Parts: sequence; structure tokens; C-alpha cells
Amino acid sequence: MFTRDEALERVERAGSPADLFGPFDPIRKKDAQRLFRALAAVLHPDRVGAGDTRAHAASAELTRLHHEWQHGTPVELRTARGAYRITDRHAVGSVANVYRTDGPHVVKVVRNPALNPLLHAEWDALRRLDRLTDEHRWLRPYYPRLVDESGDVSRGERAFTVLEPLVDGFVTLADVRRAFPMGLDGRDYAWMHRRLLRAIAGAHRIGLVHGAIVADNVLVHPEQHGIVLAGWTFAVTTGERLLATGKSIAYPPEVRDGRPVTPATDVHMAHTLMLDLLADNETRQRTFARWCTQDNPDRRPDAADLLTEYDELLEELHGERTFRPFALPRTGA
Repeated sequence: MFTRDEALERVERAGSPADLFGPFDPIRKKDAQRLFRALAAVLHPDRVGAGDTRAHAASAELTRLHHEWQHGTPVELRTARGAYRITDRHAVGSVANVYRTDGPHVVKVVRNPALNPLLHAEWDALRRLDRLTDEHRWLRPYYPRLVDESGDVSRGERAFTVLEPLVDGFVTLADVRRAFPMGLDGRDYAWMHRRLLRAIAGAHRIGLVHGAIVADNVLVHPEQHGIVLAGWTFAVTTGERLLATGKSIAYPPEVRDGRPVTPATDVHMAHTLMLDLLADNETRQRTFARWCTQDNPDRRPDAADLLTEYDELLEELHGERTFRPFALPRTGA
């Protein structure tokens, strides 16, 4: 038997029938039916009460997902511009799931309709970044590109974002960290951090604070030395408070205290990430990172200034820059 919260978690995290019941297989119909009945019993309006609107929405969503699973109906999300048929789930984030489609795009679907405003914030941030990169084209590779979005949806329905795919060849910094449990050689992390600083400095140029610079939100293309700063659902304008926070994120003091955020917030988070990824023996770079994670935001350097200062440190440590190939270790046979 599920608790109410467990049932809500199961249903709200499912962006497709397969997420909840697994890939469609006639042999598994009885298993799917048992799961459906167990969740439906917990979320039934007679059990949760008339005022539990969240459970009511989850109950309706559960019924829809089960019906689609039974009939093998593909999920198709429609906008005024087109239709996007979801295939496999690609990634799970703190707010939304990302799915591949049968076309050239990916779709990001919020798991809980109550969090739709966070996707609205991401649309605003990506549009602002698009305008920035129209003028500063060299920044274009560092951000996801918005293709389409659901727009306003009915109560209880989930918003979604259609993005250019950043799938083939990309991994996250979380994947990199798992591949190198003893930490990265500073020469390898150097090119990643330099590109991340550029992405952050570009956003700060237009008054955007990312607010969630963590390993899962930084995409890495090892072969091409590419970096993309994704996950803009928490983004706000400088001087605003974050719309939401993630339970697993190590925030700087101003966020923990509920104060407005500034570019210094992103600087702290980027260098907390740096400390987490570098090998312990990278003492000079780790000292640099700690300097950027001081508790007082006013004492942290600007991202744009750090570009020059970090380059000077790297030149002092390693001399003239040269291309250094990077790859994740192969796993399996």
C-alpha cells in the first residue's frame, strides 16, 4: 500500500505511461492493473477529501496514463506551431523530465502542474539569451535553444518546452564526476570551467542569474570540448529571490537566508562545483575556487573578471594553452 505522498510522487514524476507502468507489453497488463488500482485507491477523492486538489489532479492523470498505456497510445504534445510525439525519456531533472521525440527535438515536461511557473521562467530566460546571442554570436553554443512551448495550459495540465536536441555526444558534469571518482586533472577541468564562466558572464551581461549551477545542469561534449549551461527553470533577474530551490543543492548563504540573488550567487555555485570536481591535489585551482565562494557576496569576483584571472592562473601553472583531448573511461566489456 502506498501513502498519499508516495502515490503523488509516482504519478507526478511520470511524464509518459511508460514512466509509470514500464514499456507496453501485453504480458505485463496484470502488473500494470495492480499498480493502477493501488495508486487509485490512495488518491481517490473519497479517501483524500474534497479539498485535496493536488491529489484530485494526480488521480485524473493516473487514469489518463493507464488508459494510454493499455491502448499503446503514443503521447503527442501539441502547440499552435506543431505536434511533438514523445518517445524515450532522456533525463530526469529536479523540476521536469526531458524526452526524445520522433523528430529533431527534445521536450521538457514539468512533472507537477503546480511547478508550471518555473517553466514559464525558463521560457523568459531562454528568449532573453536568444536576443543576447543575436548580438554576441560567440555565446550561442553555451545555451539551450528554445524551439516552441506549450504556452498557458488549463488547470491541472503540465507545461512543456521544446528544445533543440543536446543529446548525441553530450553527458553531464554529474556523469563526468562519476567517471572520475578521484577528481579531475586540473588541465581537463580548465577548459570546462573557462567555457562555463563564459556562459555565466554572458547571462550576467543581461541581468540574468541562473540560480542552479550544479553538475546535472552543465552539459559536456568531451570530444568537441563543448559546454552548455542548461536548467534555466530557477533563473531570475538580478535582485529577485529565487522562485524555488532544490533540496539537494548546496546554496550560498544569501539563498539559504531567503535574500535576493545576484551574479555573485552564480559565482559561488560555479566554484562550489569546481571544488567538487577537481582532484584533491589541484591545490592552486582549489584555492582559487575557495576565494570565489566567500560567504559575503560582495567579496566574490565578477564572472567576467574571473575569465582573465583564471587564464592568468592557468598560464602560470601550465604555460601556453594547448588542446588536450578528453574522454570518459569506457565501461563494460
